[in-house]
Amino acid sequence: MGKIMTRMGSGFPVEMSESQLMEDLSAGTEDAADRGKIPPLSKEELKYLFDLFTSTDRFLSVETGKEIVLSYDAAPLKLMRTAVDVHRIQSLQIYEKLLGADTLELGHVDYSFKPVKPIVSTEQTVLEQSLLVTHPPLFYGAMPNLGLYSQPDGPFPNPSELMPLGKIAAARDAYEKAVEDAVKDIVYVSSAMYESGADGINMDTTGAAGDADFLAALRATEILKQKYPDVCIEVGMAGEFILGLHGELDYNGNRLAGMYVHDQVKMAEKAGVTIFGPVVNMKSTRSCPWNLSRAITFTKACCEVASIPIHVNMGMGVGGVPLTNHPPVDITSRASKAMVEICRLDGL
Repeated sequence: MGKIMTRMGSGFPVEMSESQLMEDLSAGTEDAADRGKIPPLSKEELKYLFDLFTSTDRFLSVETGKEIVLSYDAAPLKLMRTAVDVHRIQSLQIYEKLLGADTLELGHVDYSFKPVKPIVSTEQTVLEQSLLVTHPPLFYGAMPNLGLYSQPDGPFPNPSELMPLGKIAAARDAYEKAVEDAVKDIVYVSSAMYESGADGINMDTTGAAGDADFLAALRATEILKQKYPDVCIEVGMAGEFILGLHGELDYNGNRLAGMYVHDQVKMAEKAGVTIFGPVVNMKSTRSCPWNLSRAITFTKACCEVASIPIHVNMGMGVGGVPLTNHPPVDITSRASKAMVEICRLDGL
């Protein structure tokens, strides 16, 4: 075979030889196995990925009968990014009636629980109107986003400013206070939207501000499940690794800092999360075969220990999909097919 056309993690087209392709596939899974202390992909699974990338087909898909459910985060905001000037309700109708979406999600342009809190009554009205003209399950989504609780945007001192000054205790105290406020905001907004008819709540990009951010989502989930035992809560992560920005926070006796996706899902289950969305980040300077092999290794380990549905986050720099606003279909379809057929996902 001649040169194999593929891409870098940035989306830039590149050519590779067969030996280079297999080398990158092997290196990707070994990197994940070493970092996560998990098994690498088998020879058969690497051969599967090799055949996937050597296929000359422009677009690939799963075999008939292996289709899965697709869930979407912030659907209206994605249409805004493409400069499609429609109302959020019409954007949900486009996702359903034109794109064939299995689930829908309403979100505000700020897409964080804190700024939604003052306007929650307006969001309830939009949600109720959306429910009247759509059919798939409709989630309400936002991010915990602990960054909004630090000065100058929030009430608490900024830990990122305190830590370089050596004020570690003060920085940790600020994180802990932010967690308390974030939990209240998440529960308040989620309760209002669920009582207005939302079929579920999505806490998106969880862990973006490290272990404190993850803890806020877990505690909020716990409270919501106590209030509404039947509520569906989807938690989509921000990264494969929980950054220890606080460093000493724990949940049920488990230190959150340093957790990879196969440990994160265990915490999510304990809190009462219904659907877990693991994330494996892309490295734009490495090839897509390297990135996808690595992402599948982490995701497979997560699926093997999970007892709740797994909907892997894929798109714009995660899950083996290039880091670009308009991910190319050749890689996106290959990544989706491989994730489904190797990891046996419940959804994407």
